[in-house]
Amino acid sequence: MSSSLQEEEELPANYTGPKGVINDWRRFKLDTVDQALPQNKRELLRQMSIPREEDKERHNRKMSAQEYELIREEDERSLKRYRKQCMQEMHERLSFGPTFDTVNELESGEAFLEVIEKEHQLTLVVVHVYEQDVKGCEQLNSCLDCLALEYSSIKFCRIDAVATGAAERFSSEVLPALLVYKAGELLGNFLAVTKNFQEEFFATDVEAFLNEYGLLPEKDCTACADEDDEEGDVE
Repeated sequence: MSSSLQEEEELPANYTGPKGVINDWRRFKLDTVDQALPQNKRELLRQMSIPREEDKERHNRKMSAQEYELIREEDERSLKRYRKQCMQEMHERLSFGPTFDTVNELESGEAFLEVIEKEHQLTLVVVHVYEQDVKGCEQLNSCLDCLALEYSSIKFCRIDAVATGAAERFSSEVLPALLVYKAGELLGNFLAVTKNFQEEFFATDVEAFLNEYGLLPEKDCTACADEDDEEGDVE
């Protein structure tokens, strides 16, 4: 028996060299294995986590195609979980303002002024001024509902033109209107904004329009990670 083979067989279970690291990694994967996996897959992972000295014959043979595929799939799932956790932590570190996920309905001119003047200084506020019977207003409301889910750092609001108390400034000719504020300052004043779109438009069209003026931040990291994770789980 060669000295290298003898040395390998005499390695203790808590060996911290390269082989020990491999065993530690296998044990880690066993501890974090998804309990939803079928029993036969969990048993196979358990068997593969046994150190060499506990079952030399099993670990000296070549890895089967089934074992290789299971390890590859589990490594991919572990990597996705790790990436998602890192991106969530990064998002939390970089998030300095409040977050939202719906469009806020403003009931009065006072509420309109309050959201502009008292919102967090780092929060972008997008206000849609509308009238129910004006063409394009309902469709724009639906678009903003979608964008609110993708840009949680933005406070999207809507208010009926009559409720503003300044209906004479918001006649049907200038509606729907999008007003964009930050720290109380008006950054964008887009009257009759749907003239910039086709007759049938979508959230992506509104998003592209606002991006042309540099008004939108990066999309939420956590949302992207969730989408990637969901796509990867579809078989």
